[in-house]
Amino acid sequence: MASTSEQLTSTCAHCQRDIPSSNFDLHFAHCSRNLEKCVHCGEMVPIKHVEDHYNEAHAPIACSLCSEIVEREAWALHNYEQCPKRMVSCKYCELPLPAVDIVEHEDVCGNRTEYCNTCRKYIRLRELADGHQCSIQDVSSRVNSTGSLGATRDRGNGARDERPPPRRPRNNGPLHRHLIFTIAVTGLAVLIGSILFQRA
Repeated sequence: MASTSEQLTSTCAHCQRDIPSSNFDLHFAHCSRNLEKCVHCGEMVPIKHVEDHYNEAHAPIACSLCSEIVEREAWALHNYEQCPKRMVSCKYCELPLPAVDIVEHEDVCGNRTEYCNTCRKYIRLRELADGHQCSIQDVSSRVNSTGSLGATRDRGNGARDERPPPRRPRNNGPLHRHLIFTIAVTGLAVLIGSILFQRA
């Protein structure tokens, strides 16, 4: 036998909700006159706010960086993983660059070297990032030949010099030249601007 609550409710054909039978006629008149079902999410929205609801919840978004029109459901994926103009940090120097430029930058940046205190060699940054493993044979040969890992050069009086060899100058090539060019152009623009400002 059906319960009393089931007998005293009716389903509204407009919003598909169970409404107490005593209020059903009033509810249906109000519901059908003032509410509209969103075709995208099924939510009942006041008729006067249907356009606002669509714009806020479902309308495609124009990316402010790359100008691509993106469906709202895919916005987070585009914003954090797919937009070619999103800022990404270089894994070697942490310089933020647009994603479209990061591969070329990391090719250059990863070829820079850092001195490894364990194997006493200059190692490319990409090798350090990939988990550089010092050669056991190379390290042990240094220990056997010098008596200690750090003693690598004799200063002539029997004492050992444990300082690393002098660093080689870094040449960043096109990236370095581009930076210098940008600074020069900016300085020239500021100079011209200050001259024009003084004349005004």
